[in-house]
Amino acid sequence: MMMTSKPSNFSDLIQRVTSSCLLNPIGSGRHYPLNIHSDEPDTDSDHYQKSTIKSEKHSDDDDDDETEEMTEKERADTEMVTLMNDVFETVSCMKKAYVRLQQAHCPWDIGKMRSSDMAVVMELKKLGVLRERFRRVGDGKRVVAGVEVREVVAPYEAAIERLKMEVKSKEAEIESLKEKLSMAAVSGGSSGRKSRSQSNKKVNYGSQLQASPLPVPELFESCMSSVKEASKSFTSLLLSLMKSAHWDIAATVKSIQASTIIPNDISTPSAITTSSIIRPNHAKYAIESYVNRKLYQGFDHETFYMDGSLSSLLNPNQFRSECFNQYRDMKSMDPIELLGILPTCQFGNFCLKKYLSIVHPKMEESLFGDLEQRRHVLAGNHPRTRFYGEFLVVAKAVWLQHLLAFSYDPIPARFEGSRGAEFDMGYMESVVRFSGGRVVVGHVVEFPVSPGFKLGNEVIVKARVYVVPRCELEGR
Repeated sequence: MMMTSKPSNFSDLIQRVTSSCLLNPIGSGRHYPLNIHSDEPDTDSDHYQKSTIKSEKHSDDDDDDETEEMTEKERADTEMVTLMNDVFETVSCMKKAYVRLQQAHCPWDIGKMRSSDMAVVMELKKLGVLRERFRRVGDGKRVVAGVEVREVVAPYEAAIERLKMEVKSKEAEIESLKEKLSMAAVSGGSSGRKSRSQSNKKVNYGSQLQASPLPVPELFESCMSSVKEASKSFTSLLLSLMKSAHWDIAATVKSIQASTIIPNDISTPSAITTSSIIRPNHAKYAIESYVNRKLYQGFDHETFYMDGSLSSLLNPNQFRSECFNQYRDMKSMDPIELLGILPTCQFGNFCLKKYLSIVHPKMEESLFGDLEQRRHVLAGNHPRTRFYGEFLVVAKAVWLQHLLAFSYDPIPARFEGSRGAEFDMGYMESVVRFSGGRVVVGHVVEFPVSPGFKLGNEVIVKARVYVVPRCELEGR
C-alpha cells in the first residue's frame, strides 16, 4: 500500500507543477508557488510572490517619477530661456535709456535728464529682479543648449558691478572737485577783497555756497582769470604762427588799432601796409584784443544769438539754476573728449561758429598752407590739432563764464574801455606795466583787450585795456 501511495503522490506533484507552468508561463511576469493547490501554506513562496509584486510596483513608480522628472526639467529649461530673453531685453532697454541720459546733458534738458535717469534706474531694478529669479531656478545649474546659464549671465552681472564701481568713482570725483572749488574760492576771495579795498564787506564764499544754489562773486572772478590765461596761451600760439608765415605784424596791429568793427580786420597778412606798433613786443595784446572781441560777441544773449531762445525770460529761476548746474558739470570736462561724444551740442556749435569767425579762409590758408581744418569745421567736426585744441580751451573758458553770468540775478553788466577813454583804475586794468605799479596820469585807452563786468552787488571785475599817453593818440 505504501509503495502505491508514493508513486501516486509523486505523480500528482508532477502533474500540479506541469499544469502550473502551462497555465502561468514564465514570460507572463507572474509567478505562483508550487503549492498553489495545496492546503498547507508555503512561507517561502508567499514571500517570493510579495517581493515580486512589490518590485513590479516600484518599477511602475520609477517610470512615473522619471516622466515627471523629465517634465519638470523641460519646464525649468523653458523658464530659463524666458528668463534669458528678459535679461537681454532689459539690458538693451537700459543701454538705450543711458544713451538718452547722455544726450540730455548737451543741450541741457533737465526734464529729459530726470526721465532718462528714472528709466535707467527702473531697468537696473528689473535686472535685480531677474537675478533673483535666476537664483531661484535651479541655483544657476540648469543647462540651456549645453551651456551653463551662470556662464551666460556672468558677463551681465560683471557689467552691473562695473557700473556700480563707476558710480562710486564719479561720486568720489565730485566730492574731490567740491573740495578743490572751495579751496580755490577761498584763495580767490582773498585776492578779490584786496582788489576791492574800497568795500568794507567781506564775503565768506564757503558759507554762501552752502546757503545758496547760485554762485558768489569770487567764483566769477576766478572764471575771468581762467579766460585771461587761456586767451593769452592761444594768442601766443597764433602770433607765433603769424611770424612763421611771415606776416606783417605791424600792419596787422595797425588794422586792429584802426578799427574794432570791420569783420575782416586781420583776414590777410597784408591788410594794411603802414606800420604803427606803439611799443615793441606788444603785438600780442592787439591779437588778444581781436580774439576776445570775436569770442565775446553775443555774450549778452543767453545762447550767443545762435537761436531765438527766450528761456531766461519765460522761466528765469529755472534757467538760472540750469545754467549753474551746467557750469558745475562741464567745469571738469575735457572739451576735446566732450565734443568727441557730442560734436553738435550747444557748446560744439558755439566753438564751430567762433572758430569760423576768428580764423578767416585767407588767414588759415596763410598760416597752415591749406583749408583742411576749415573743411572739418564746416562739416560739423572738431579737428584734433594743437591749434584747434588751444582754441577749444579758451572757447570753453568763455562758455563757462557765460553760463556763470546767466546764473546771477541780475545778469552781470558787461563793459569795456573804448578808444580814447581816460584810464579809470576803478574799472580798468592796464596790460602794460608801469614802474611803481600805477598807471601814470594822462594815459588813455588805445584799444580794449578784454571786457569787464559789474555784478549786481557792486562787485567790479575790471576790464583789461592797452593804454598810451594822450598826446601819442591825438598825434596819430
